[in-house]
Amino acid sequence: MLLLSEEPKENSESTMFLHDTTVIPKAPSEIDSLCEIVQVSQITKSGRKSSPVAVVREIPLTIFLNDHEIVTLLCTGAHVESLAVGFLTSEGLLRDRGRLGGVEVDHSRHIVRVSSSEDAAFAERLLGRRIITSGCGKGTIFYHVLDSLQSRPVEHHVPLRADQVRHLMGELNRRSELYRRSRGVHNCALALPEKIVLFRADIGRHNAVDMIIGECFLAGLSTQDKVLLTTGRITSEILIKCAKGGIPALISRSAATSLALQLARDLKMTVIGYVRGGNMVVYAGGEHIEP
Repeated sequence: MLLLSEEPKENSESTMFLHDTTVIPKAPSEIDSLCEIVQVSQITKSGRKSSPVAVVREIPLTIFLNDHEIVTLLCTGAHVESLAVGFLTSEGLLRDRGRLGGVEVDHSRHIVRVSSSEDAAFAERLLGRRIITSGCGKGTIFYHVLDSLQSRPVEHHVPLRADQVRHLMGELNRRSELYRRSRGVHNCALALPEKIVLFRADIGRHNAVDMIIGECFLAGLSTQDKVLLTTGRITSEILIKCAKGGIPALISRSAATSLALQLARDLKMTVIGYVRGGNMVVYAGGEHIEP
């Protein structure tokens, strides 16, 4: 069973295919395993040339809960145990860590089987009620979640200074080795105000969030004193995942949607977006942010 660990990882001419291999650091073997090298044609102002580039891997991962097929996600295939557990947790299908029976991974068939002694009938009632969201990697969410969270505001808040927000987003970018290698993933991290404690990347920002929620669930790690960092848009489904995971604040380099902000106000969450170039937009929870 996967447990949380802290492992820190530490221009060119205009082109129709922005990929400069000269600025990509040597990737560790795990990063290499998530990419494939393909031959492409690069077209620049000076002409065309053939060159090898790295593209991120994409596989379908099917998740079963107590032998019931729940969903198929598109992902890189990394950290699939925590991804499966995180997805089930953020959808409300896993709630009690003590009743988790086990997690089995069939890597050859891209299947994760999760067992739990919690009420299986609840999961059965949700089958067939999946909707495709606005997320990358074929994000999926269940209808019931939007309704069930309206009256469940967060009970803890994380005071932050603006300089801490800038530092955390800069650190998120510095750890983005797979993005620098492939240009094809979103990055996500769980952080204390002073430092990042867990970093994940995937083709879908939903998957990266679920990986973090799953690792926290498996390790019994508290999230109430931490914030979530992401490179993706702040949409309602991402905000809901944070709320279900007990994370009171969400920070992104991208913008927020109207429904996400409506939910943030209802749930009393802190939302900060467009953290770029030293600037940021505090959409919600401004009273917890010190300039």
